[in-house]
Amino acid sequence: MTDETSDEGIPPPEGATAVIETDYEVGQDNYTGSLGPIKLDFHNPVFLISAVCIVVFVAIALIWPDGAAENFLAIRDYLKSSFDWFFVLSANIFVLFALFLIVSPWGSVRLGGVDATPDYTYPAWFSMLFAAGMGIGLMFFGVLEPAYYFATPWGDQPLNGPIGVIDGVVQDAATVEAARSAAMAATIFHWGLHPWAIYAVVALALALFSYNKGLPLTLRSAFYPILGERIWGFWGNAIDTLAAFATLFGLATSLGIGATQVASGLTEVFGTGNAEENTRNFLGLGWGNVDVEMNSSLLLALIIAFITLIALVSVVRGLDGGVKILSQVNMGLAGLLLLFVLIVGPTGAIFADFFGGLSAYAQNIVPLSNPFGREDTGFLHGWTTFYWAWWISWSPFVGMFIARVSRGRTVREFIVCVLLIPSLVCVFWMATFGGTAITQVVEQGVDSAVFDNVIANYRPEISLFAMLGDLPIAAITSFIAIILVVVFFVTSSDSGSLVIDTITAGGKVDSPVSQRIFWCIFEGLVAAVLLLGATGTQGLDSLQSMVISTGFLFTIVLLVMCYAIFIGLRNERRAVKDDEGGVQSPAE
Repeated sequence: MTDETSDEGIPPPEGATAVIETDYEVGQDNYTGSLGPIKLDFHNPVFLISAVCIVVFVAIALIWPDGAAENFLAIRDYLKSSFDWFFVLSANIFVLFALFLIVSPWGSVRLGGVDATPDYTYPAWFSMLFAAGMGIGLMFFGVLEPAYYFATPWGDQPLNGPIGVIDGVVQDAATVEAARSAAMAATIFHWGLHPWAIYAVVALALALFSYNKGLPLTLRSAFYPILGERIWGFWGNAIDTLAAFATLFGLATSLGIGATQVASGLTEVFGTGNAEENTRNFLGLGWGNVDVEMNSSLLLALIIAFITLIALVSVVRGLDGGVKILSQVNMGLAGLLLLFVLIVGPTGAIFADFFGGLSAYAQNIVPLSNPFGREDTGFLHGWTTFYWAWWISWSPFVGMFIARVSRGRTVREFIVCVLLIPSLVCVFWMATFGGTAITQVVEQGVDSAVFDNVIANYRPEISLFAMLGDLPIAAITSFIAIILVVVFFVTSSDSGSLVIDTITAGGKVDSPVSQRIFWCIFEGLVAAVLLLGATGTQGLDSLQSMVISTGFLFTIVLLVMCYAIFIGLRNERRAVKDDEGGVQSPAE
């Protein structure tokens, strides 16, 4: 096992596999040439359609910002209210399918062939998976979500359950405990099995049909058992184009969220002025004010531009020289911050929230997963539906990245590591940060900074720094948190550029670096344009609208993909059994 890889194409299968015989060669439909010193090697329809449509989208958002935002929000609200059941039901199917593969005979199939060995050690594999998979989200929602569910005054608590604080008054001990358990259960529901099952399905499809079947590392390849040679034509182009769109808007939303949190951290640590008087600013650019219209979108755009420049350096350095190093450094910093909060925070309550949250999650997963007849529509539409659409939009990005670094694992090992282990780590993160925040609200009431910024005044981007502000050495830990968000930002942008470029290059993983640079710039540009042309939270709302729109279409793709994976694994196991008298993989 090694931690060294190259970007020089996908290695052929090792040992017995059910290789798909096709005359198609990776890159045969690509345009290759140069534009001055810039080398080009991209899939003709997919790259051009994706790029042109995104350019048109950016132009419309710039020229007609208010009208564009209004239409985006109308689409979002319609999909959330009319197709909430579809998102919830689909996510349930992905979880059940992933769990089935763990216990099924097909779990013994090895990605890359029976003789393949892992390219990365477990520590390196996990660090890249977390940094690219959920880093920004954990930093943003780690405090916000549990604290919000615990004391939301807007009637959108999970399952219409108990509320721990009403009109600024902390309730009795029994109600507080019930509200705390409900808050942790709902948080775990959004960050546990369901999102990682979505990622696992896409990653497994990409890895199986590329490493074992010999097809290009792109979404269309997973549909060969259904479409056959037609994946090289219209249907394949449509699938890859939709995947590129979903990935870009999912990333742009994450970058927008990350930018708001970086701005809040900089303002909290280095800013001046008073938020209540709407004079809070960082270097003269307003941020963190009670009146959100006094906050500067320009600050967000400058942050996105600066971090995109850092991401470009990482893109040029490649997978091992860029993302891998940054991921390992960031996981070290994240571990230190987690350990600090665990030690100086309410340690006993944190562990109680971890184990109690898992128990509450197990008890409530069925009603939380129910797609029909829900009365808690505020929670269902405002949180769950958006989350599932966001994770699905992210799935081509995270799935392909996981596939790139998961060759040599068995399907069973792959699913367990991608599904169960990360879920537990996410739960512990939420219990540590969210549990500490809830304890602060219970002990300090309306004087808690978390209560002020999450409940009294909904300023979600400040929630993490509000919690850290009530702990020792707040300035130092807040600065570390800023660095963490920045590096998570960089790794997401870098990895996303790699993935979108692979999709739009027809599955080539050794395309010119200039194309990755192009997509890296465009990711930041889409986020910056929507944030610049908006007031208040309108920019992030527009990004969320595009996530839900592309996520809705891509959900259909993922459901069909599950069937394709089943066929592919069945044929793979047969091929191994038939090879030279039924040679099995070591796991069998």
